[in-house]
Amino acid sequence: MPEARETQLEIDLEALAHNYRFIRSKISPEVKFMSVIKAYAYGHDSVEIAKKLEELGTDYFAVAYTVEGVRLRKAGISKPILILHPQPVNYPEIIENCLEPNLYSARTLQLFIELAEKQNQKNYPVHIKFNTGMNRLGFTEKNFEEIPSKLKITGAVKVASAFSHLAASEDWQERDFTLHQINRFQKLAEMLLDHLDYRPVFHICNTSAIFNYPEAGFDMVRSGLGLYGFSNDANLDKKLKPVGTLKTVISQIQDLEEGDTVGYSRAFKAKKSSRTATLPIGHADGIKRIYGHGKAGVFVNGKYAPIVGNVCMDIIMIDVTNIACKEGDEVIVFGGPQHVTKFASAGATISYELITGISQRVKRVILQ
Repeated sequence: MPEARETQLEIDLEALAHNYRFIRSKISPEVKFMSVIKAYAYGHDSVEIAKKLEELGTDYFAVAYTVEGVRLRKAGISKPILILHPQPVNYPEIIENCLEPNLYSARTLQLFIELAEKQNQKNYPVHIKFNTGMNRLGFTEKNFEEIPSKLKITGAVKVASAFSHLAASEDWQERDFTLHQINRFQKLAEMLLDHLDYRPVFHICNTSAIFNYPEAGFDMVRSGLGLYGFSNDANLDKKLKPVGTLKTVISQIQDLEEGDTVGYSRAFKAKKSSRTATLPIGHADGIKRIYGHGKAGVFVNGKYAPIVGNVCMDIIMIDVTNIACKEGDEVIVFGGPQHVTKFASAGATISYELITGISQRVKRVILQ
């Protein structure tokens, strides 16, 4: 592939296809697959990612907020789209764009039913969230009766799925808690079925649970991070392919003498004759200040170059004293020789936060 000539995030759709097929191979053929593409497809490109996943045969999409679903619809995505955390103010837009809301409380269920009835909707697909221990959103056993009491007096909505979210499916030390969540979900699912004359889709597995708790596949599984090439297991990471590679270029090289300083607050001071390279990427692009002062680094012509001084809004500086390089050379921030998780850990964070934080001003380059 051609070398980068500016800061860009390369998105490898073949890597995405590999991950999708690998994860799908771990579930039963009759189990549906929901692709989670919230947060701009975890910082990649939600439209391009969705188009490829639709081509690959995903059954459902999930995003966090209504605006994300609308963007997909306007781009021509036709598969069902679950809105995981819709706000009632957006319910008209949800219906207008044939999106499917998660209704997680008596209030949200009532408000959506009222709007659906006002618009003369029939069997509009909605999703019911159960709180089995995450304690963020969802109905519990204590307020379960709010669901059938509202559903039985309306024909405006129909439950497309009921689901929950596991809090620690990647952590074997929390196995008892995870099994407790799965059992609680099973009980709530059976309670719901007692009040319906049809069967909705049930799902609780996220990426980690797909591998660690295959018996909990129910009718559908959800995968987000795994699609983009990461998991919470180092051995599993070896079987997945990172979809994104963040690259930039050397704008200028500075020759320093002993005592010269670099950047804001003169945070780096040369202890000897040195060379630094200036790169057009900074904390406004997602490379936070925590990565400065040598905590993290990048790769230039196959060699590691630590970040020096403070990360600026639009610029970072790296030490290239012992690296043969020139202005215009390509630099790999993560991907290739440096796994995202390694770069993220240098900043005491996780891959989720790093990749979703890559600014949309960074050019996305799609590799077919």
